[in-house]
Amino acid sequence: MPHLIATLTAAAAAADTTGFWEQVLNSLTTAGLRIAGAVGIVVGAVIVAWLLRVLIRRVVIRIVNGAKNKAQVQDTQAIERSPLAAVRVVQRTRTLGTILSNIVNVLIGVIAIILIVNLLFPGILGSFALLTAALGAGLGFGAQNIVKDVLNGIFIVAEDQIGIGDVVDLGLATGVVEYVSVRVTHVRDVNGTLWYVRNGEVTRIGNMAKGWARVIVDVTVPADADVDDVEKHLLDVATALTNDRAWRSRITGYPELWGLQTLEDETLVLRVVLKTRTSAKDDVAGELRMRLKRDLQEAGVSVTGLASVVLEGAEGAQRVRGAHPPITKPQPVVWKPKKSGKKRGATPPDKTSPDKTSPDTTPPGTTPPEEKP
Repeated sequence: MPHLIATLTAAAAAADTTGFWEQVLNSLTTAGLRIAGAVGIVVGAVIVAWLLRVLIRRVVIRIVNGAKNKAQVQDTQAIERSPLAAVRVVQRTRTLGTILSNIVNVLIGVIAIILIVNLLFPGILGSFALLTAALGAGLGFGAQNIVKDVLNGIFIVAEDQIGIGDVVDLGLATGVVEYVSVRVTHVRDVNGTLWYVRNGEVTRIGNMAKGWARVIVDVTVPADADVDDVEKHLLDVATALTNDRAWRSRITGYPELWGLQTLEDETLVLRVVLKTRTSAKDDVAGELRMRLKRDLQEAGVSVTGLASVVLEGAEGAQRVRGAHPPITKPQPVVWKPKKSGKKRGATPPDKTSPDKTSPDTTPPGTTPPEEKP
């Protein structure tokens, strides 16, 4: 009997040991499968993100190449000589490609994390539903600025307000746009400082790379100089620069004389203006100043000041369309003779000779017709 009990006890212990090891083996198998599933999710997310980025990059390259082929150029820098629409297509496409790549990375990353957590801990998402709701509400209040930045960034790019390579004034920073994401915009100023501007903080944008630019040069000469002669020299120099083959592609309009700006005791300030491409404004301004100085000195006119001007505020608003008033068609002047009323009992006037008492019906500024014999 004791031997039987000992045998049964040993068998039970062996069974317990076997069940324990089977349970451990099952747990390791399950954990291994979950880890393998998590690794598979990570690998799949990386592959999907890579494929989407490749797709976005190919679409961007195709659009950019189409714009270059349409403009018949090989380099994107040469598109500046083509119509402005081609330049904006290239800039906007590259900006949208960057933003779409960022959105793809964020979305795939979030989805992969949720799937991995659900795979490793199947019941954690349901168990922490209330906690997740509370965290979501808290993040909703705390992430208002992030949501504002993202929405404002999407509208900035969708409405083509700025693009990579544009020279902009965002109020907070001024410089060249190097990168645009859904939350921040990178702007490099003239000193080389890289500014990170949150899109939600941008309330106004001054884009200096769209359309055309205006070169405004003020020339200061002595008060005894002949104004008409100096203006003729200014217009001749600006016209010669406009017709120069090396500068013709950078200038988009005809030169304008805005006349005498200020008159002081010893100096006069005359202003000449040129419309240029936005990327060539500084180059054209420098060349125009150099040619004006050289021409006026050869003409014997002393130049006491020569500077480019940037108009702002009310002065800039008044001159935004140029110095010349709009040209309108003259209104025709229609002259109608007055009708003389006939008095009762009055003798009708003699039709063969002009009536001295009747009103003059000859239009002003004309000679009455000669009487026929």
